[in-house]
Amino acid sequence: MVNDRSVQSPNLVFILADQLRYQSCGYAGDDKAHTPNIDRLAGEGADFREAISGHPLCAPYRASLLTGKYSSSTGMVINELRMNPNHCCFGHVLHESGYQTAYIGKWHLWANELGNHHDPKNSYIPPGPYRLGFEGDWAAYNFHHRYFDTYYHRDSPERISNEGYEPDGQTDLAIRWLNEERDSAKSFALFLSYGTPHDPWDPNNVPEGYYQLFQDVAFPLPPNYRTDNDTHADRWGQLDSKGREMLGDWMRVYYAMTANLDWNVGRLLSTLDEAGLRESTIFVFTSDHGEMFGSHGRRAKNIFYEEAIRVPFLIRWPERIPAGIRTDASLNTPDVMPTLLALMGLSIPSGVEGVDLGHCALGEPGPEPETAFLQGMGCTAAWDDGHEWRALRSGQYTYALYHSDSSELLFDNRSDPYQMQDLSDSPRHTEVLQHYRAMLKERMEELGDTFEICTWYRDNWTENREIMQSATLDPRF
Repeated sequence: MVNDRSVQSPNLVFILADQLRYQSCGYAGDDKAHTPNIDRLAGEGADFREAISGHPLCAPYRASLLTGKYSSSTGMVINELRMNPNHCCFGHVLHESGYQTAYIGKWHLWANELGNHHDPKNSYIPPGPYRLGFEGDWAAYNFHHRYFDTYYHRDSPERISNEGYEPDGQTDLAIRWLNEERDSAKSFALFLSYGTPHDPWDPNNVPEGYYQLFQDVAFPLPPNYRTDNDTHADRWGQLDSKGREMLGDWMRVYYAMTANLDWNVGRLLSTLDEAGLRESTIFVFTSDHGEMFGSHGRRAKNIFYEEAIRVPFLIRWPERIPAGIRTDASLNTPDVMPTLLALMGLSIPSGVEGVDLGHCALGEPGPEPETAFLQGMGCTAAWDDGHEWRALRSGQYTYALYHSDSSELLFDNRSDPYQMQDLSDSPRHTEVLQHYRAMLKERMEELGDTFEICTWYRDNWTENREIMQSATLDPRF
Protein backbone atom coordinates (compact mmCIF):
# COMPACT_ATOMS: atom_id res chain seq x y z
CA MET A 1 0.00 0.00 0.00
CA VAL A 2 1.42 3.37 -0.97
CA ASN A 3 1.42 6.01 1.71
CA ASP A 4 -0.96 8.82 0.78
CA ARG A 5 -1.17 10.72 4.05
CA SER A 6 -1.27 14.48 3.67
CA VAL A 7 -0.33 15.51 7.19
CA GLN A 8 3.29 16.35 8.00
CA SER A 9 3.59 15.05 11.56
CA PRO A 10 5.89 12.02 11.64
CA ASN A 11 4.57 8.57 12.36
CA LEU A 12 5.94 6.55 15.27
CA VAL A 13 6.66 2.84 15.54
CA PHE A 14 7.85 1.99 19.06
CA ILE A 15 9.19 -1.54 19.56
CA LEU A 16 9.74 -2.68 23.14
CA ALA A 17 11.57 -5.91 23.93
CA ASP A 18 11.38 -7.43 27.40
CA GLN A 19 14.60 -8.16 29.31
CA LEU A 20 16.95 -7.64 26.35
CA ARG A 21 20.19 -6.16 27.64
CA TYR A 22 22.40 -3.88 25.55
CA GLN A 23 25.37 -6.19 26.03
CA SER A 24 23.61 -9.04 24.19
CA CYS A 25 23.18 -7.21 20.87
CA GLY A 26 25.57 -7.71 17.99
CA TYR A 27 26.05 -4.00 17.31
CA ALA A 28 27.12 -3.58 20.96
CA GLY A 29 29.96 -6.05 20.46
CA ASP A 30 28.48 -9.45 21.30
CA ASP A 31 29.79 -11.87 18.66
CA LYS A 32 27.40 -14.59 19.83
CA ALA A 33 24.31 -12.52 19.08
CA HIS A 34 22.43 -13.05 15.84
CA THR A 35 20.87 -9.60 15.38
CA PRO A 36 21.55 -8.43 11.78
CA ASN A 37 18.39 -6.32 11.50
CA ILE A 38 18.88 -4.59 14.85
CA ASP A 39 22.54 -4.07 13.95
CA ARG A 40 21.53 -2.50 10.64
CA LEU A 41 19.05 -0.26 12.42
CA ALA A 42 21.86 0.94 14.69
CA GLY A 43 23.71 2.22 11.63
CA GLU A 44 20.70 3.88 10.01
CA GLY A 45 19.87 6.36 12.76
CA ALA A 46 20.95 7.31 16.27
CA ASP A 47 22.37 4.89 18.80
CA PHE A 48 22.06 5.99 22.43
CA ARG A 49 24.96 3.91 23.73
CA GLU A 50 24.38 4.90 27.36
CA ALA A 51 20.59 4.40 27.48
CA ILE A 52 19.49 3.39 30.97
CA SER A 53 16.48 1.68 32.52
CA GLY A 54 15.82 3.99 35.45
CA HIS A 55 13.88 1.36 37.38
CA PRO A 56 14.91 -1.98 35.84
CA LEU A 57 11.69 -3.88 36.43
CA CYS A 58 8.81 -4.57 34.03
CA ALA A 59 5.85 -2.62 35.41
CA PRO A 60 7.77 0.31 36.98
CA TYR A 61 9.61 0.79 33.68
CA ARG A 62 6.36 0.89 31.70
CA ALA A 63 4.77 3.37 34.08
CA SER A 64 7.81 5.59 33.77
CA LEU A 65 7.94 5.25 29.99
CA LEU A 66 4.29 6.24 29.50
CA THR A 67 4.24 9.11 32.04
CA GLY A 68 7.76 10.53 31.76
CA LYS A 69 7.96 10.31 35.55
CA TYR A 70 9.99 8.41 38.11
CA SER A 71 8.55 5.60 40.22
CA SER A 72 8.56 7.81 43.32
CA SER A 73 5.91 9.84 41.48
CA THR A 74 3.89 7.09 39.79
CA GLY A 75 3.82 4.76 42.81
CA MET A 76 4.47 1.78 40.53
CA VAL A 77 7.20 0.53 42.83
CA ILE A 78 6.90 -3.24 42.19
CA ASN A 79 5.20 -5.51 39.66
CA GLU A 80 1.56 -6.62 39.76
CA LEU A 81 0.10 -3.29 40.82
CA ARG A 82 -2.71 -1.46 39.03
CA MET A 83 -1.56 1.87 37.64
CA ASN A 84 -3.26 5.07 38.76
CA PRO A 85 -4.69 6.44 35.48
CA ASN A 86 -4.71 10.08 36.58
CA HIS A 87 -1.54 11.11 34.74
CA CYS A 88 -1.21 12.83 31.39
CA CYS A 89 0.48 10.02 29.47
CA PHE A 90 2.10 9.40 26.11
CA GLY A 91 -1.13 7.96 24.73
CA HIS A 92 -3.15 10.99 25.82
CA VAL A 93 -0.84 13.40 24.01
CA LEU A 94 -0.91 11.29 20.86
CA HIS A 95 -4.70 10.98 20.89
CA GLU A 96 -5.26 14.65 21.59
CA SER A 97 -2.87 15.53 18.77
CA GLY A 98 -4.92 13.58 16.24
CA TYR A 99 -2.76 10.49 15.98
CA GLN A 100 -4.25 7.13 15.19
CA THR A 101 -2.89 4.74 17.81
CA ALA A 102 -2.44 1.00 18.01
CA TYR A 103 -1.14 -0.99 20.97
CA ILE A 104 -0.14 -4.64 20.57
CA GLY A 105 1.31 -6.98 23.19
CA LYS A 106 2.22 -6.88 26.86
CA TRP A 107 0.81 -4.07 29.06
CA HIS A 108 1.66 -5.02 32.68
CA LEU A 109 -0.02 -2.01 34.32
CA TRP A 110 -3.43 -3.46 35.10
CA ALA A 111 -3.54 -6.61 37.26
CA ASN A 112 -3.59 -6.04 41.02
CA GLU A 113 -2.95 -9.64 42.01
CA LEU A 114 0.27 -11.60 42.42
CA GLY A 115 -0.19 -14.61 40.15
CA ASN A 116 -3.35 -15.86 38.41
CA HIS A 117 -2.20 -14.00 35.29
CA HIS A 118 -4.45 -15.78 32.79
CA ASP A 119 -7.74 -14.99 34.51
CA PRO A 120 -9.50 -12.40 32.30
CA LYS A 121 -9.97 -10.17 35.35
CA ASN A 122 -6.16 -9.82 35.34
CA SER A 123 -5.33 -10.19 31.64
CA TYR A 124 -8.05 -8.01 30.06
CA ILE A 125 -7.63 -4.24 30.25
CA PRO A 126 -11.05 -2.68 29.50
CA PRO A 127 -11.44 0.39 27.28
CA GLY A 128 -11.28 3.58 29.28
CA PRO A 129 -8.87 5.40 31.55
CA TYR A 130 -6.66 2.42 32.41
CA ARG A 131 -5.46 2.25 28.81
CA LEU A 132 -3.74 5.57 29.51
CA GLY A 133 -4.86 7.36 26.37
CA PHE A 134 -4.49 4.52 23.87
CA GLU A 135 -7.99 4.83 22.49
CA GLY A 136 -7.30 3.34 19.07
CA ASP A 137 -6.74 -0.26 18.05
CA TRP A 138 -5.90 -2.63 20.89
CA ALA A 139 -4.63 -6.22 20.82
CA ALA A 140 -3.04 -6.70 24.19
CA TYR A 141 -2.93 -8.57 27.49
CA ASN A 142 -1.58 -7.63 30.87
CA PHE A 143 1.17 -10.17 31.51
CA HIS A 144 2.32 -13.66 30.63
CA HIS A 145 5.43 -15.28 29.22
CA ARG A 146 4.26 -18.46 27.59
CA TYR A 147 5.00 -17.93 23.92
CA PHE A 148 3.13 -20.77 22.23
CA ASP A 149 -0.67 -21.12 22.36
CA THR A 150 -1.05 -17.52 23.49
CA TYR A 151 -3.87 -15.00 23.35
CA TYR A 152 -4.75 -11.34 23.47
CA HIS A 153 -7.84 -9.23 24.11
CA ARG A 154 -9.46 -6.46 22.15
CA ASP A 155 -12.47 -4.73 23.68
CA SER A 156 -13.98 -7.64 25.57
CA PRO A 157 -12.74 -10.31 28.00
CA GLU A 158 -12.88 -12.86 25.18
CA ARG A 159 -9.51 -14.44 24.53
CA ILE A 160 -8.39 -14.25 20.92
CA SER A 161 -5.97 -17.00 20.01
CA ASN A 162 -2.53 -15.98 18.78
CA GLU A 163 -1.56 -19.07 16.82
CA GLY A 164 2.06 -20.07 16.48
CA TYR A 165 4.91 -18.29 18.23
CA GLU A 166 3.70 -15.18 19.98
CA PRO A 167 6.22 -12.60 18.66
CA ASP A 168 5.54 -13.81 15.11
CA GLY A 169 1.79 -13.47 15.60
CA GLN A 170 2.12 -10.04 17.18
CA THR A 171 4.26 -8.90 14.26
CA ASP A 172 1.63 -10.27 11.88
CA LEU A 173 -0.96 -8.13 13.66
CA ALA A 174 1.27 -5.06 13.37
CA ILE A 175 1.94 -5.64 9.67
CA ARG A 176 -1.75 -6.18 8.92
CA TRP A 177 -2.61 -3.00 10.80
CA LEU A 178 0.01 -0.99 8.90
CA ASN A 179 -1.04 -2.36 5.51
CA GLU A 180 -4.80 -2.76 5.83
CA GLU A 181 -6.37 -1.27 8.94
CA ARG A 182 -4.85 2.13 9.69
CA ASP A 183 -6.28 5.36 8.27
CA SER A 184 -3.68 6.42 5.71
CA ALA A 185 -4.84 10.03 5.95
CA LYS A 186 -3.67 10.30 9.57
CA SER A 187 -0.33 10.16 11.30
CA PHE A 188 -0.09 7.03 13.40
CA ALA A 189 1.67 5.71 16.49
CA LEU A 190 2.11 1.96 16.75
CA PHE A 191 3.40 0.46 19.99
CA LEU A 192 4.47 -3.18 19.84
CA SER A 193 5.43 -4.63 23.22
CA TYR A 194 7.01 -8.07 22.89
CA GLY A 195 7.37 -10.53 25.76
CA THR A 196 10.69 -11.99 24.60
CA PRO A 197 13.47 -12.61 25.52
CA HIS A 198 12.02 -12.74 29.05
CA ASP A 199 12.16 -16.14 30.78
CA PRO A 200 11.15 -18.97 31.07
CA TRP A 201 14.16 -20.03 29.01
CA ASP A 202 13.02 -23.50 28.13
CA PRO A 203 13.89 -24.91 24.68
CA ASN A 204 10.18 -25.57 24.21
CA ASN A 205 9.48 -21.83 24.61
CA VAL A 206 11.25 -20.82 21.39
CA PRO A 207 10.99 -22.13 17.80
CA GLU A 208 13.31 -25.06 17.20
CA GLY A 209 15.10 -23.47 14.26
CA TYR A 210 16.24 -20.53 16.37
CA TYR A 211 17.32 -22.76 19.22
CA GLN A 212 19.44 -24.80 16.83
CA LEU A 213 21.43 -21.67 15.98
CA PHE A 214 22.84 -21.76 19.53
CA GLN A 215 22.54 -25.41 20.48
CA ASP A 216 26.30 -25.98 20.25
CA VAL A 217 27.42 -22.50 21.31
CA ALA A 218 29.30 -22.31 24.60
CA PHE A 219 28.18 -19.63 27.04
CA PRO A 220 30.81 -19.34 29.77
CA LEU A 221 30.02 -17.77 33.12
CA PRO A 222 30.57 -14.01 33.15
CA PRO A 223 33.79 -12.61 34.66
CA ASN A 224 31.83 -11.11 37.56
CA TYR A 225 29.99 -14.35 38.34
CA ARG A 226 29.73 -15.09 42.07
CA THR A 227 29.12 -18.46 43.66
CA ASP A 228 27.19 -16.91 46.55
CA ASN A 229 23.94 -14.97 46.27
CA ASP A 230 23.93 -11.23 46.72
CA THR A 231 22.50 -10.70 50.23
CA HIS A 232 20.52 -7.68 49.01
CA ALA A 233 18.72 -9.67 46.30
CA ASP A 234 15.05 -10.51 46.69
CA ARG A 235 13.62 -13.97 46.05
CA TRP A 236 13.38 -13.37 42.29
CA GLY A 237 17.02 -12.30 42.13
CA GLN A 238 18.50 -15.30 43.93
CA LEU A 239 19.94 -18.40 42.28
CA ASP A 240 19.54 -21.90 43.62
CA SER A 241 21.95 -24.70 42.73
CA LYS A 242 19.82 -25.89 39.82
CA GLY A 243 19.61 -22.38 38.42
CA ARG A 244 23.38 -22.04 38.55
CA GLU A 245 23.74 -25.27 36.61
CA MET A 246 21.25 -24.01 34.02
CA LEU A 247 22.83 -20.61 33.28
CA GLY A 248 24.44 -21.71 30.00
CA ASP A 249 21.26 -23.46 28.85
CA TRP A 250 19.19 -20.42 29.76
CA MET A 251 21.44 -18.17 27.71
CA ARG A 252 21.06 -20.39 24.63
CA VAL A 253 17.31 -19.92 24.74
CA TYR A 254 17.69 -16.21 25.54
CA TYR A 255 19.88 -15.68 22.47
CA ALA A 256 17.53 -17.82 20.37
CA MET A 257 14.58 -15.67 21.45
CA THR A 258 16.59 -12.57 20.60
CA ALA A 259 17.40 -13.92 17.12
CA ASN A 260 13.68 -14.45 16.50
CA LEU A 261 12.96 -10.97 17.83
CA ASP A 262 15.51 -9.59 15.36
CA TRP A 263 13.79 -11.40 12.47
CA ASN A 264 10.51 -9.78 13.39
CA VAL A 265 12.12 -6.35 13.62
CA GLY A 266 13.37 -6.94 10.08
CA ARG A 267 9.85 -7.79 8.93
CA LEU A 268 8.54 -4.51 10.33
CA LEU A 269 11.32 -2.48 8.73
CA SER A 270 10.57 -4.11 5.36
CA THR A 271 6.87 -3.39 5.76
CA LEU A 272 7.55 0.31 6.29
CA ASP A 273 9.78 0.37 3.22
CA GLU A 274 7.20 -1.37 1.04
CA ALA A 275 4.43 0.96 2.26
CA GLY A 276 6.45 4.08 1.47
CA LEU A 277 6.63 4.99 5.16
CA ARG A 278 10.36 4.73 5.81
CA GLU A 279 11.22 8.42 5.47
CA SER A 280 8.27 9.76 7.44
CA THR A 281 8.33 7.30 10.35
CA ILE A 282 10.28 7.50 13.59
CA PHE A 283 11.26 3.92 14.37
CA VAL A 284 12.38 3.16 17.94
CA PHE A 285 13.77 -0.12 19.22
CA THR A 286 14.48 -0.52 22.93
CA SER A 287 13.99 -2.77 25.97
CA ASP A 288 12.66 -2.34 29.48
CA HIS A 289 15.75 -3.72 31.29
CA GLY A 290 18.43 -6.37 31.06
CA GLU A 291 19.27 -9.67 32.77
CA MET A 292 22.03 -10.59 35.24
CA PHE A 293 22.65 -14.29 34.41
CA GLY A 294 24.73 -14.87 37.55
CA SER A 295 26.70 -11.62 37.52
CA HIS A 296 27.32 -10.37 41.06
CA GLY A 297 25.53 -13.43 42.44
CA ARG A 298 22.16 -12.51 40.92
CA ARG A 299 19.69 -13.44 38.25
CA ALA A 300 16.86 -11.34 36.81
CA LYS A 301 16.92 -7.53 37.11
CA ASN A 302 15.83 -4.91 39.70
CA ILE A 303 19.40 -3.84 40.46
CA PHE A 304 21.78 -1.05 39.44
CA TYR A 305 24.48 -3.20 37.83
CA GLU A 306 25.25 -2.72 34.13
CA GLU A 307 23.75 -6.03 33.02
CA ALA A 308 20.35 -4.98 34.38
CA ILE A 309 20.16 -1.28 33.56
CA ARG A 310 21.82 -0.81 30.16
CA VAL A 311 19.37 -1.24 27.31
CA PRO A 312 19.44 -0.76 23.55
CA PHE A 313 17.87 2.48 22.38
CA LEU A 314 17.94 2.97 18.62
CA ILE A 315 15.98 5.64 16.80
CA ARG A 316 15.71 6.05 13.03
CA TRP A 317 14.00 8.88 11.18
CA PRO A 318 15.51 9.35 7.72
CA GLU A 319 13.80 12.73 7.24
CA ARG A 320 15.61 14.27 10.21
CA ILE A 321 18.09 11.99 11.99
CA PRO A 322 21.42 11.51 10.21
CA ALA A 323 22.54 7.90 9.84
CA GLY A 324 25.35 6.79 12.10
CA ILE A 325 24.78 9.14 15.06
CA ARG A 326 26.47 7.77 18.18
CA THR A 327 25.69 9.54 21.42
CA ASP A 328 26.82 8.88 24.98
CA ALA A 329 24.06 10.99 26.52
CA SER A 330 22.53 9.36 29.60
CA LEU A 331 19.05 8.75 28.22
CA ASN A 332 16.93 7.55 31.16
CA THR A 333 13.45 6.02 30.97
CA PRO A 334 11.56 9.22 31.94
CA ASP A 335 13.45 11.03 29.14
CA VAL A 336 12.01 8.84 26.37
CA MET A 337 8.53 10.38 26.27
CA PRO A 338 9.62 14.06 26.22
CA THR A 339 12.40 13.28 23.73
CA LEU A 340 10.03 11.64 21.26
CA LEU A 341 7.23 14.16 21.74
CA ALA A 342 9.65 17.01 21.07
CA LEU A 343 10.98 15.32 17.92
CA MET A 344 7.40 14.83 16.77
CA GLY A 345 6.58 18.50 17.40
CA LEU A 346 4.05 17.67 20.12
CA SER A 347 3.58 19.28 23.52
CA ILE A 348 5.25 17.84 26.61
CA PRO A 349 2.92 17.62 29.63
CA SER A 350 3.88 19.90 32.50
CA GLY A 351 4.17 17.04 34.99
CA VAL A 352 6.89 15.22 33.06
CA GLU A 353 10.09 14.74 35.10
CA GLY A 354 12.32 13.55 32.27
CA VAL A 355 14.17 15.82 29.85
CA ASP A 356 14.14 16.23 26.09
CA LEU A 357 17.31 14.81 24.53
CA GLY A 358 16.13 15.02 20.95
CA HIS A 359 19.09 17.19 20.00
CA CYS A 360 21.38 14.27 20.81
CA ALA A 361 19.54 12.09 18.30
CA LEU A 362 19.88 14.85 15.71
CA GLY A 363 23.61 15.22 16.35
CA GLU A 364 23.13 18.78 17.56
CA PRO A 365 24.70 20.46 20.60
CA GLY A 366 22.68 20.94 23.75
CA PRO A 367 22.51 20.21 27.46
CA GLU A 368 22.88 16.64 28.67
CA PRO A 369 22.31 15.25 32.16
CA GLU A 370 25.50 14.47 34.06
CA THR A 371 23.99 11.27 35.44
CA ALA A 372 20.98 8.99 35.22
CA PHE A 373 19.03 8.64 38.47
CA LEU A 374 18.07 5.04 39.28
CA GLN A 375 15.53 3.65 41.71
CA GLY A 376 15.02 0.22 43.22
CA MET A 377 11.97 0.44 45.43
CA GLY A 378 11.38 -3.04 46.78
CA CYS A 379 10.95 -6.71 46.11
CA THR A 380 10.14 -7.62 42.49
CA ALA A 381 6.45 -8.43 43.02
CA ALA A 382 5.85 -8.72 46.76
CA TRP A 383 5.49 -6.31 49.67
CA ASP A 384 8.83 -7.30 51.22
CA ASP A 385 11.22 -4.77 52.73
CA GLY A 386 14.99 -4.81 52.73
CA HIS A 387 15.81 -4.58 49.02
CA GLU A 388 15.46 -0.83 48.39
CA TRP A 389 18.28 1.16 46.78
CA ARG A 390 19.01 4.37 44.89
CA ALA A 391 21.83 5.02 42.44
CA LEU A 392 23.40 7.42 39.98
CA ARG A 393 25.16 6.39 36.81
CA SER A 394 27.31 8.58 34.62
CA GLY A 395 29.43 7.46 31.70
CA GLN A 396 32.28 6.80 34.09
CA TYR A 397 30.86 6.07 37.54
CA THR A 398 28.04 4.21 39.20
CA TYR A 399 27.25 5.18 42.79
CA ALA A 400 24.67 3.19 44.76
CA LEU A 401 23.18 3.35 48.25
CA TYR A 402 21.19 0.59 49.96
CA HIS A 403 18.43 1.51 52.38
CA SER A 404 18.61 -1.55 54.65
CA ASP A 405 22.18 -1.12 55.89
CA SER A 406 23.22 2.27 54.40
CA SER A 407 26.04 0.56 52.51
CA GLU A 408 27.50 2.40 49.54
CA LEU A 409 29.12 1.18 46.34
CA LEU A 410 31.20 3.10 43.80
CA PHE A 411 32.42 1.69 40.50
CA ASP A 412 34.54 3.15 37.71
CA ASN A 413 32.72 1.77 34.69
CA ARG A 414 35.49 2.71 32.26
CA SER A 415 38.41 1.01 33.97
CA ASP A 416 36.24 -1.71 35.52
CA PRO A 417 33.37 -2.47 33.08
CA TYR A 418 32.30 -5.56 35.03
CA GLN A 419 32.08 -3.53 38.25
CA MET A 420 34.22 -5.92 40.25
CA GLN A 421 36.10 -3.38 42.37
CA ASP A 422 34.12 -1.29 44.86
CA LEU A 423 35.89 2.06 45.30
CA SER A 424 33.72 3.47 48.08
CA ASP A 425 36.51 2.89 50.64
CA SER A 426 39.31 4.06 48.38
CA PRO A 427 41.06 7.19 49.73
CA ARG A 428 41.83 8.20 46.15
CA HIS A 429 38.12 8.37 45.39
CA THR A 430 36.89 10.19 48.49
CA GLU A 431 36.03 13.35 46.57
CA VAL A 432 34.25 11.38 43.86
CA LEU A 433 32.23 9.54 46.50
CA GLN A 434 31.28 12.76 48.25
CA HIS A 435 30.31 14.37 44.95
CA TYR A 436 27.93 11.57 44.02
CA ARG A 437 26.60 11.26 47.55
CA ALA A 438 25.65 14.95 47.53
CA MET A 439 24.26 14.72 44.00
CA LEU A 440 22.06 11.77 44.91
CA LYS A 441 20.66 13.61 47.93
CA GLU A 442 19.94 16.68 45.80
CA ARG A 443 18.25 14.67 43.05
CA MET A 444 16.01 12.84 45.50
CA GLU A 445 14.98 16.12 47.12
CA GLU A 446 14.14 17.59 43.71
CA LEU A 447 11.82 14.68 42.97
CA GLY A 448 10.35 14.39 46.47
CA ASP A 449 11.78 10.89 46.77
CA THR A 450 12.01 10.24 50.52
CA PHE A 451 13.58 6.76 50.12
CA GLU A 452 10.77 4.86 51.79
CA ILE A 453 10.67 1.12 52.43
CA CYS A 454 8.55 -0.95 50.08
CA THR A 455 5.66 -1.53 52.47
CA TRP A 456 5.32 2.22 53.04
CA TYR A 457 3.83 2.46 49.55
CA ARG A 458 1.54 -0.46 50.31
CA ASP A 459 0.27 1.26 53.46
CA ASN A 460 0.09 4.82 52.15
CA TRP A 461 -0.44 4.75 48.39
CA THR A 462 -2.27 1.53 47.56
CA GLU A 463 -5.43 -0.35 48.35
CA ASN A 464 -5.65 -4.01 47.33
CA ARG A 465 -2.57 -3.50 45.13
CA GLU A 466 -4.23 -0.66 43.25
CA ILE A 467 -2.38 2.66 43.36
CA MET A 468 -4.79 5.18 44.82
CA GLN A 469 -2.35 8.05 45.28
CA SER A 470 0.60 9.29 43.27
CA ALA A 471 2.90 12.22 43.87
CA THR A 472 2.27 14.14 40.65
CA LEU A 473 -1.21 13.71 39.17
CA ASP A 474 -2.70 15.74 36.35
CA PRO A 475 -5.86 17.62 37.42
CA ARG A 476 -7.39 17.02 33.98
CA PHE A 477 -7.77 13.32 34.74
